[in-house]
Amino acid sequence: MSTQAPAPAATRTYAAHSAPLWKRWLLTRETAVIVLTAAVVLYSIANVPNFDGPLTLKFLLQDIAPILLIALPMTLVIITGEIDLSVASIMGLSSVLLGVLHESGMSVPAAALLALLAGLACGALNGFLIAYVGLPSLAVTIGTLALFRGIAVGLLGTTAITDFTEKWSDLATGTIGETRIPLVMIPFAVLAVGFVVLLHFSTFGRGVYEIGLNDEAAHFTGVDVRRTKLILFVLSGVVSALAGIYFTLRYGSARGDNATGYELQVIAAVLLGGVSIFGGRGRLHGVLAGVVLIGVISSALRLESVTVNVTNVIVGLLLVASVILPSVLGWAGSRLPRKASAAPAGPRSDKDTATAGV
Repeated sequence: MSTQAPAPAATRTYAAHSAPLWKRWLLTRETAVIVLTAAVVLYSIANVPNFDGPLTLKFLLQDIAPILLIALPMTLVIITGEIDLSVASIMGLSSVLLGVLHESGMSVPAAALLALLAGLACGALNGFLIAYVGLPSLAVTIGTLALFRGIAVGLLGTTAITDFTEKWSDLATGTIGETRIPLVMIPFAVLAVGFVVLLHFSTFGRGVYEIGLNDEAAHFTGVDVRRTKLILFVLSGVVSALAGIYFTLRYGSARGDNATGYELQVIAAVLLGGVSIFGGRGRLHGVLAGVVLIGVISSALRLESVTVNVTNVIVGLLLVASVILPSVLGWAGSRLPRKASAAPAGPRSDKDTATAGV
């Protein structure tokens, strides 16, 4: 009888069941969007007249600035498995409040502060109904979409307020020094860094992903699901109001129908950037690349005198393809023959030990 002790069973680790780090970072949907964006930019510079002109970058960044801003909190909201369709209506409401309060004699900074507080209140209402009352976010934000837009139109009617101080309009359309980069990119960069840290480098961000994967399981692991969702919708409301203030000052016009339809552009960019509509997956760098990609395509087509309707069709097809492609690739991968996996190592018998020594 052999006295040799059985060999310990092989230990399975996470690394044994995952791709290498470079694959997990490079072979991703987010990287694909970044590469596609770079390719579209290079193609447009080479083939689209005036795309490389001195003002193209400025106008491009000014056009996508509100979408970039709102996409930051929207990414976190969708990762939790929720959605906020009221963001454009909050933009319109903040625009109207800024105009009405400024027209009544209030300074632009004071009026902007009250508009931000209104955005906070709108987001808090959404968050309370969704997180604490338990209503579905789709139904709640469809309702508040109509509510906030109705209040905005009711306050101002069909008229527009255009009497804004010139220095504030110049600030909204100004650039950083001699560059063509708009000043609005500075607050955006600050917010982007904050949201990246919040989502990817904090326990709060890990809780956001856990909620998206399974909110009940997240609750049992110590995540305050209701408070997290409330905070996210409040952030969405405040940032949407900030985008509405910028939108108003850039165009010098406060109207109740400002930013109509922007919610669809934001959601399209977020989904195109790799965030799963079912929650639990997504990264901010992919979302920002998605916003830029849509902006570049729209700008290039506009320079080619393509109508807005055709542009919307192209962007819609791109979004549909981005949603369908992962499923198609997953199905194709499941149909490919796979190598038989080796049986897990276990205790070795005396006979196995003797054979191995031959």
